[in-house]
Amino acid sequence: MINLFKFIESKKGYPIPLLFKLLNSIPLTKDELHVKGNLYLNGSEIKELPPNLKVDGSLDLRNTEIKELPNNLKVDGYLDLSYTEIEELPPNLKVDGYLNLSSTKIKELPDDLEVGGYLYLSYTKIKELPPNLKVDGSLDLRNTEIKELPNNLKIGGSLNLSSTKIKELPPNLKVGGDLYLSYTKIKELPNNLKIGGSLSMENTKIKELPDDLEVGGDIIVTSEREQYFKDNFPKFRDKIR
Repeated sequence: MINLFKFIESKKGYPIPLLFKLLNSIPLTKDELHVKGNLYLNGSEIKELPPNLKVDGSLDLRNTEIKELPNNLKVDGYLDLSYTEIEELPPNLKVDGYLNLSSTKIKELPDDLEVGGYLYLSYTKIKELPPNLKVDGSLDLRNTEIKELPNNLKIGGSLNLSSTKIKELPPNLKVGGDLYLSYTKIKELPNNLKIGGSLSMENTKIKELPDDLEVGGDIIVTSEREQYFKDNFPKFRDKIR
């Protein structure tokens, strides 16, 4: 089949389709390495991508057999790798949209990773985050093995730590959206914690609210503890739900 396509290309001048080349590991031309739209490969038999690939749109690799990504991959839209066998990401990876790694075998992230949108890591074996991680959107760490966060972490959107093994939050944590702490072992909140949205801390052992805590939305607790927090922390009374 491959030889037939090459014959047609050479004799008739018809180009071999990009998808066919990718699925059969046929080398791409320099122009083909720059995909000027979206590249949807979800559910396909794709096993590898060529190095130096640039996708102006989004790259969807959900439910594929892909196990690794090429060096210097650049994606202007979103990159979806959920339900793949991916175990690690290449250096210099830059994703302008969201990056979905949910339900993969990923265990760590590269130090220079930049994500312009959401970063989904739920249901992975990730244990720690790189100190220089930059996430402009939300960060989802639900049901991971994460145990601690880097100091001075700044998340542009929401941060979901529900059902993780994390026991404490780092100093100077800044979350632009909501902060979800439900079903964690966290017992206290750090000083200088800034939350643009709501703070959800149902089913935790947190008993104190720092005086310098900044919360833009509500402070959500379990119903039986609502009155306790209102009585002991009148500064936040109108926010406690």
